[in-house]
Amino acid sequence: VKYCFMEVDEITYKIRGCIFSVYNNLGPGLFESVYEAALLYELDKAGLNAKNQVELAVHYDGIILDVAFRIDILVENKVLIELKSVEELKKVHYKQVTTYLKLSDLPVGILVNFNTDIIKDNIKRIVNNYRE
Repeated sequence: VKYCFMEVDEITYKIRGCIFSVYNNLGPGLFESVYEAALLYELDKAGLNAKNQVELAVHYDGIILDVAFRIDILVENKVLIELKSVEELKKVHYKQVTTYLKLSDLPVGILVNFNTDIIKDNIKRIVNNYRE
């Protein structure tokens, strides 16, 4: 699947704005589920189609495994958002998003940590380099 990256860039720009709105209204220190609900509301307000807890099957060696993973939020069927409310983002969080992108074949993921004093430094855009 090929994606128009200009469109994806516009979507991620709007997502960032929604993340800032949620952070400015709620601040740090809450559960991920609170940020998820608030972000879904803001994405809808911004005119973006967003779904939460989207289950994606895991394809392995030509079969679909009897397990799945969940994307916190999927926006416009193009951008996944992985929400965290942790002391600091770790390498494993980046690897998680990279693996989700590979398995889902989506073009871009956003990793965001709401439990911070400076939200702009905790929004990470990750491009799927796996796609051909």
